[in-house]
Amino acid sequence: MAERGRPRRPRLDRDRVVAAATALADEQGAAGVTMRAVAKRLGVEAMSLYNHVANREALLDGMVDAVFREIDLPAPAADWRPAVRDHARSVRAALRRHPWAVGLLDSRGDPGPATLRRHDTLLGVLRSRGFSVPLAVRALSVVDGYVYGFVLQELSLPFPDDAGMREVAGDILDSGPLGAYPHLAEVVAAQGSGHRYDPDEGFAFGLSLILGALRPDEGTADPE
Repeated sequence: MAERGRPRRPRLDRDRVVAAATALADEQGAAGVTMRAVAKRLGVEAMSLYNHVANREALLDGMVDAVFREIDLPAPAADWRPAVRDHARSVRAALRRHPWAVGLLDSRGDPGPATLRRHDTLLGVLRSRGFSVPLAVRALSVVDGYVYGFVLQELSLPFPDDAGMREVAGDILDSGPLGAYPHLAEVVAAQGSGHRYDPDEGFAFGLSLILGALRPDEGTADPE
């Protein structure tokens, strides 16, 4: 029986364990997620977690599936280009919230229901608009590769925003001549003089190139 006046701790279940692990990863990266660390965050003994997840790998499976649950899915009958574009933006937003997930989304050998539903939905949209099975798979792979790579790049940049980029550009200009690298110097000078860095614009530009180049299989009319 709980002591009088002490609030009852919420009952432990798999969703609470996964949520705690996800929050821990957001703070410390996936490497910081251990059964002991998650148990400490929840205020329980580590052994109690094994009633809800088999091991750390199963916990990572649940965390990845939780990220996929945050990603917006298109309607099955949606026009494929706008649907894939909006979905890619949602994937990028989710990965920016959970940077640790960039290298894990497609790495799990035991994918959860949200993961499977996401892949099935996107493939279904492409198939319904004239893409063959092989081409739908390739198209989704190309889009995912672009989104994951773009997020990885922007997370690795040594500046957090436009102001930071101008500061870095200024430091490079102040550090010495760039005469041996004239085109790089031109770019750095442009950034230092106030040229606006907009990662959203850059992401949209690359995504438009990819979606503009994709077509349903030859001999099948593109409905758009």
